[in-house]
Amino acid sequence: MRRARAQDVAVEDLAREQAAAELARLAKEIAHHDRLYYQKSAPEISDAAYDALRRRNDAIEQRFPALVRADSPSKRVGAKPESGFAEVRHAVPMLSLNNAFTRQDVEDFAARIRRFLSLKDDDAIELVAEPKIDGLSASLRYEDGALVLGATRGDGSVGENVTANLRHVRDVPHRLAGRAPGVLEVRGEVYMARSDFAALNRQREKDELPLYANPRNSASGSLRQIDPGITAERKLRFFAYAWGEMSEPPGDSYWHFLDRLRHWGFRVNPKARLCKSPAAALDFYAEIAGERASLDYDIDGVVYKVNRLDWQQRLGMVSRAPRWAIAHKFPAEQAQTVLDKITIQVGRTGTLTPVANLAPVTVGGVVVSRATLHNEDYIAEKDIREGDTVVVQRAGDVIPQVLEVVKAKRPRGAKEYAFPTKCPCPLETDAVREPGEAARRCTGALACPFQQFERLRHFASRDAFDIEGLGHTHIEKFREEGLVATPADVFRLHRHKAKLLEREGWGEQSVANLLAAIEARRRIPLDKFIYALGIRQVGQATARLLAKHYRSVDAWLEAMKKAQEERKENPDEMKKAEIVGPSYAERRSIEQIGFGVADEIVEFFGEQHNLDALEALLGEVTVEDFVAPAAGKSPISGKTIVFTGTLTAMGRNEAKARAEALGATVASSVSKKTDLVVVGADAGSKAKKAEELGIETIDEDAWLKLAGSQ
Repeated sequence: MRRARAQDVAVEDLAREQAAAELARLAKEIAHHDRLYYQKSAPEISDAAYDALRRRNDAIEQRFPALVRADSPSKRVGAKPESGFAEVRHAVPMLSLNNAFTRQDVEDFAARIRRFLSLKDDDAIELVAEPKIDGLSASLRYEDGALVLGATRGDGSVGENVTANLRHVRDVPHRLAGRAPGVLEVRGEVYMARSDFAALNRQREKDELPLYANPRNSASGSLRQIDPGITAERKLRFFAYAWGEMSEPPGDSYWHFLDRLRHWGFRVNPKARLCKSPAAALDFYAEIAGERASLDYDIDGVVYKVNRLDWQQRLGMVSRAPRWAIAHKFPAEQAQTVLDKITIQVGRTGTLTPVANLAPVTVGGVVVSRATLHNEDYIAEKDIREGDTVVVQRAGDVIPQVLEVVKAKRPRGAKEYAFPTKCPCPLETDAVREPGEAARRCTGALACPFQQFERLRHFASRDAFDIEGLGHTHIEKFREEGLVATPADVFRLHRHKAKLLEREGWGEQSVANLLAAIEARRRIPLDKFIYALGIRQVGQATARLLAKHYRSVDAWLEAMKKAQEERKENPDEMKKAEIVGPSYAERRSIEQIGFGVADEIVEFFGEQHNLDALEALLGEVTVEDFVAPAAGKSPISGKTIVFTGTLTAMGRNEAKARAEALGATVASSVSKKTDLVVVGADAGSKAKKAEELGIETIDEDAWLKLAGSQ
């Protein structure tokens, strides 16, 4: 079976080397589309396709945080200004918004707000819902009520000075009405009405000129004309909806701020609505979706913003987007095509992923020939068969998905698809499905050629052992030739020096370089060692948490073996929330390591071939103890903190985020390694245990002072 391209592999199945290649591809592709969209006003792909690229990039970065590139799309918004206009550095960055594509995404957004702010179930979360205008973001700076500067968003930090052109945009006041702050930066969207766009194209048709593709491109191109007179002819409009720099607070609520914008003379979208709950905001989404076709301007979704400005301030930002707002996008474009064949891909962890091989079709400006089918339940639920005509959608992931089958076009004799119970590898090892899981996995582990290859690639990758010169091509050839099968074999390659010298294209120097690179990696930090083992669900962040907790490989191995013994003695008890075994309970106590991850790690130590491979590897390498980074300026940097009881001034999630931002490690249970316990109201056993162990405890007021919040 042909190995899948990295861009066709699900994020959870990407090896480190594939992930690095994908992030490089995505950075380049997204930058290309940003230039076309923001500088040329001539996008090649649909908004849904662009959003999919962004979402895949974000998902890969979350799984491989050490691979985040300096030119990552998550670190920028838009594209740098094109030459022709003077640059303007925004006093306050013009950031973007995270996207929601489903009702569940919006409900999750509201739940995150509730958790972060530690709100009660009956605390109302008011949201302001506004139609998301498909136009060009712009910023207007007023000093003493007069317009002095207008700029495009650009890359979020630096935009283009288009002041002269913005003076010709309808709804942009040259002087503010009434009393206004001395400095006021108003932000909003420049757009072209559909009626004006239609009139513009009618005139261009009469003049035998090329027609414009859509109002958004026309608005962007019109605003960025060197000759302001051309901008004036295009009848552009402006909706105001945000602020940047202000010499006085904008008010207590976002809804009140919108009212202030109206009084100053700006046009605010009349469809904007104050919603008393997330459910009411979702009702607005359904309502505006029904009106979408009748509006005189293009929209591609609805933006929800937390109404209370003090909550907005507490929620703050994450990466390039605020936590207090989200854009609920409308469904992506769809197309019909024929599903020729279903093939199976095997990932590094043994997951069998079905892939639809399609007759090529264009969806949202992109030619699609392959799409994910997720798992066997998805195929069965939708009754997908080879030969079917299917509806393909490109949204929510860069990999398109088959949405549904057009049953009326099903060919005669099309048979139900039988999901394989054997791995498609030459060994035909069993593919089993654990109770409660959707995925079917090959049991061959290190014996399965597909997994063996991917595991070795992962082992040698940059964030693991980082063996220079041992790329996927060499690993594949060495494995086929019987030179390597397990991680320990990599460090025994020197025994096959004669065979290496016989290989075509290899000489004394190239062989010496490879062997030297391998020798240089015989010492490795504990966190990289754990990550290199390729344990399912153990990424770099989890590996580092384990390393920080256990400090040495001997301590980690001893705890894991004890946990495995406890599991054997109490197989049923281990499934319960109250864990019996002390080692297993300790595993669970490490912050951010849940039952699922704990199970995966313990199961890894329950397979003899893994233990054999691990023992052989430890015979070849030295694992260095984990060394905590030097403490920074924060008094809690490098310390382990536990929060217990109810915090009233700062919610638990907010407190954890603050502690981690100050360089601390947050744990969920008290142990000898705990440095500080923050005790809130109604504290229980954790406070008592801290007292027994002689660990320092402080109340919430002391914590707020320590965190710099008082």
